[in-house]
Amino acid sequence: MNESKQDPGLAVEVTPIQRPPTGVPALTTTEQELARVTQKMADGVGPLAVDAERASAFRYGQRAQLVQLFRREAGLVLIDPVALPNLSTLSDVLQDTEWVLHAASQDLACLRQVGMVPPQLFDTELASRLLGHTLVGLAAVVARTLGMGLAKEHSAQDWSIRPLPEDWLNYAALDVAVLVDVRDVLAAELETAGKMEIAKQEFQAVLDTPPPPPRVDPWRRTSGTHKIRDRRGMAVVRALWEARDSLARKLDQSPSRVLPDAGIVAAGLAKPTTSDQLGQIHPFGGRGQKRRRAYWWNAVDQALHLPTKDLPFLHGPKPTGPPGTRAWTRHYPQAAKRLAQVKAELAQISTAQSIPVLHLSPTQLVRQVVFDAPPDPAAALRAGGAREWQIELVAPVLAKAAEAYPDNDQPPDPS
Repeated sequence: MNESKQDPGLAVEVTPIQRPPTGVPALTTTEQELARVTQKMADGVGPLAVDAERASAFRYGQRAQLVQLFRREAGLVLIDPVALPNLSTLSDVLQDTEWVLHAASQDLACLRQVGMVPPQLFDTELASRLLGHTLVGLAAVVARTLGMGLAKEHSAQDWSIRPLPEDWLNYAALDVAVLVDVRDVLAAELETAGKMEIAKQEFQAVLDTPPPPPRVDPWRRTSGTHKIRDRRGMAVVRALWEARDSLARKLDQSPSRVLPDAGIVAAGLAKPTTSDQLGQIHPFGGRGQKRRRAYWWNAVDQALHLPTKDLPFLHGPKPTGPPGTRAWTRHYPQAAKRLAQVKAELAQISTAQSIPVLHLSPTQLVRQVVFDAPPDPAAALRAGGAREWQIELVAPVLAKAAEAYPDNDQPPDPS
């Protein structure tokens, strides 16, 4: 009897899929095995489904801990990138085919670290968004397109564990085993909706997006720093964050497992003057932190003795771009009127095209062009990285708003 159930978020019957039809392959861990699966994938037909598992909640950084592949007439492959950190040879033989990923922007960085570089992309999550669907997680997309139910109970596991349990490998294999079929359904829907060219531009934009630059003062992202009101306390936060990051990197552990943000902020608020006082602050007095007390105290003590000129300011560098929109109505009324008109018209386009507003053009870019009111909105959008299909839809809206509300705003008098 075929067991099925109704997913309340989908108008389809969902049949659970427990195991890939061809079974779960053994984990590839040696160069000899890699050579065999490389030839196997090269002999396959059609698009290549790719997925990766990370363990960022447990390990330092975003390294891939498992790479999963599927190609028709080649089958499933599971590769251990810890044992095989260079997969460039495998990538090289797959440069003539489309790679299929779900939420590709989440995996591209870790795949590139192991030498896996897609030549062209089909992103099943992004395709679903462009088709106007709101439930775009992999399980929801598989359910809607194929009527199959994927269990997601292992998504938050520590994938750095070795050996990987068989049921985890089964879970990981299922994610790619169905992905090419999902791609085919979505591609047909994009063609029917007249959105395939839009999708191709968006997929290419994902591939072309460079890695983000290093953050300025990354320690300022410590959760809870808004509670600290003095520069000396901020120096303690910075010192502990840097000490934690160094130790986490050395231990290959997630920084939050080495020392939680709450402990860093608590020390910044209290500014303890002795190691014993630090030990009275949670979690520095706990069993797990006692052996590291001297390490943490050294960081705090250095922060407490910094010269005033070397203390960090309470706030980091001012963000670039236009001021926050809350100030527009008062200080930039014409810009505020333009923004209101643009938002209303983009919402109408979004409904008509069944494309979320955030995909019509990057929000910050639109805000910048609205604020600047340049004579050629299309050129400004193009310079900001907007795709041609976005420019075609959005530039006339921006031009219309600029004509209705000419830019005669003056910046507020600083006096």
